[in-house]
Amino acid sequence: MIPWERVGDTVTTKVDRQESAVLRTVVQQIDEMLKDRQAEAPQDELAELTGIRTGPTTAPDDPILSRLLPDFHRLDNEDADKQDRDSAAALRSLHEPELLDLKTGVAGVLLDTCPPGGGVVELSLEQADAWLSALNDVRLALGTTLGVSEDMPDQLPDDDPRAPHLGIYHWLTWMQESLVAALTGADG
Repeated sequence: MIPWERVGDTVTTKVDRQESAVLRTVVQQIDEMLKDRQAEAPQDELAELTGIRTGPTTAPDDPILSRLLPDFHRLDNEDADKQDRDSAAALRSLHEPELLDLKTGVAGVLLDTCPPGGGVVELSLEQADAWLSALNDVRLALGTTLGVSEDMPDQLPDDDPRAPHLGIYHWLTWMQESLVAALTGADG
């Protein structure tokens, strides 16, 4: 992949077949997880009548989904009172459907604009923002899986099963930084 470049209201890069395949695969995996979570939303008559959707009242059990869909009202301890727990549940139920729509929407933009066989990627500024969000979601998911922290080395031993995935994480980080630099006009 070459660094992103901005000309006017368009940003472009070129990805090869392998880069496109990796990017599309990881975004599709996250998109499927998010859509599965959407399918878990409770169905109720009031939502059907009013169009106001509600989501689950509890955080996902999956650590990746939990990272992508954080609590809207964080409970500081397990001894939180009923009012705090009810508030957290209500906020999740009200806001999670919209957050899921946003996340699956940006994944869709990336999948629609990333050529399956590789090639030139040309994005409007709005599409570039969607790419940034989708890349961030993939990095959060992959970072959660790998246990990425400030203490983690940049490279892992070859026999560490996380090593190839850490390389993808670093590549996605570079791609995101390059896109930000192109959008802001910063020197890469």
